Amino acid sequence: MVRQRQTSLTRDGSIEPMVEVRNLEKWFGEKRILKDVSFDVYPGEILGLVGKSGCGKSTILKILCGLLQADSGSVSMHSEEVGLVFQGSALLNSYTVKQNLAIALRRRKLNKKDEERIIYEKLELVGLRGLEDSYPTQLSGGQQKRTSFARAIVNDPKIIFYDEPTTGLDPVISTVIEDYMNDLEGRLNAASIVVTHQLSTWTRTADRIILLHDGEIKWEGDPEGAMISENPYIKQFAYAKREGPLLDSAV
Repeated sequence: MVRQRQTSLTRDGSIEPMVEVRNLEKWFGEKRILKDVSFDVYPGEILGLVGKSGCGKSTILKILCGLLQADSGSVSMHSEEVGLVFQGSALLNSYTVKQNLAIALRRRKLNKKDEERIIYEKLELVGLRGLEDSYPTQLSGGQQKRTSFARAIVNDPKIIFYDEPTTGLDPVISTVIEDYMNDLEGRLNAASIVVTHQLSTWTRTADRIILLHDGEIKWEGDPEGAMISENPYIKQFAYAKREGPLLDSAV
């Protein structure tokens, strides 16, 4: 079911974008992965990057995170506080939940009391208070994912990147994770980007969708529009149809 938003963002210039991407180009050898990709992300907005595997969405995320360099174009992020939720939880198994969060707080050089207050506050937000002394291997998959959420927001980021946050989770736990994403967005007013294949994730969490194919933006709009659009790319993707342009060059 497509989520109904209570409010919409202003696009008349009264709200400055937190993330600005302009004319990104990326090549891997002879293959052009991104072709003149441009978009903005605003405070309080979740932008969904969707498309079939290999379309370029993960490449964009890696460029934004500084893991790859674009061949041309520019990226501007108007905050130094950035949180990243990995596809896998990427927790240190030899550290407790509390210690995993404490690592992310180290650069702030807080005293022990303030550090623990922040950690407990964030664990409370994601429903994990009481599990701070547990190790990742003692947690369920959903609890591990929520721990990675708490770690990502421990410094109150103004920008959050989610890399396939519900991949490998069952539908019930996926819904729990999606609800936490929405709740955190409301609390932090961050500008967020979620890379996802999951229909429920982009329909339930995203304010706006960009569909990529062969490194180009083929459709942009809100989730409600995606479900009724006659654009052949988003129509095929939204309804998982075999016929359409997304499979024209498939093996």
